[in-house]
Amino acid sequence: MNNPRVPAIRRGGGMGIKGWIIPQERAFFDMLSETAAVVADGAALLSDLLHDFRDVPEKRRRIKDAEHRADYIVHSIHEALNRTFITPIDREDIQGLASTLDNVLDMIDAAATRILLYEIEQPVDAMVRLGDIIVQATVELRKAVGMIRNMKTAGEVEKIALEVHRLENAADDILNSAVAKLFHEHGNDPVYIIKYKDIIERLEESTDYCEDVANILSDIVAKNR
Repeated sequence: MNNPRVPAIRRGGGMGIKGWIIPQERAFFDMLSETAAVVADGAALLSDLLHDFRDVPEKRRRIKDAEHRADYIVHSIHEALNRTFITPIDREDIQGLASTLDNVLDMIDAAATRILLYEIEQPVDAMVRLGDIIVQATVELRKAVGMIRNMKTAGEVEKIALEVHRLENAADDILNSAVAKLFHEHGNDPVYIIKYKDIIERLEESTDYCEDVANILSDIVAKNR
């Protein structure tokens, strides 16, 4: 489906992604906030799939819809940047934040797709726990992205970044333990190991991207406070 092109954002005013005229600063911050919200929604959908393992094709479709929505917003951000001479924060930071948020949801979608394609009968505990961590991290990132329009909240953004780092470390531990358990308990079933290891790694990779988002947010507040 062809999406409408986002109009140019000019100094002193601009067009939001929903079509109304809004100030230049708010245009970019609103689009970034909407991206973060869609990512958090996608994480919640994944968690629901893992906790209530029914209607997997439909739940995966909803995650895919969220991923498409994020792609569209990020594309809109890039188009707006191409038409804008002055941005409220560094152009590279806007690009990096938008793209890395999208990467989080890409990994969520990749995990959900593999769950469907591999015909997984039931998630293992590590998958559920990683899903919960992704929800926690994306909720925190959603709050932090909403704060960068006001650098008076820089301290809160840094606290969130530290929490996301902690969550990513916890995800690393879950991954390592889960892989060891797979080989210990299913060493005679390499197909089982390959399937579940692939899914668990995609989930953990999503937390890596969450940490990347947190790093970008830390850089933004450091440069603009």
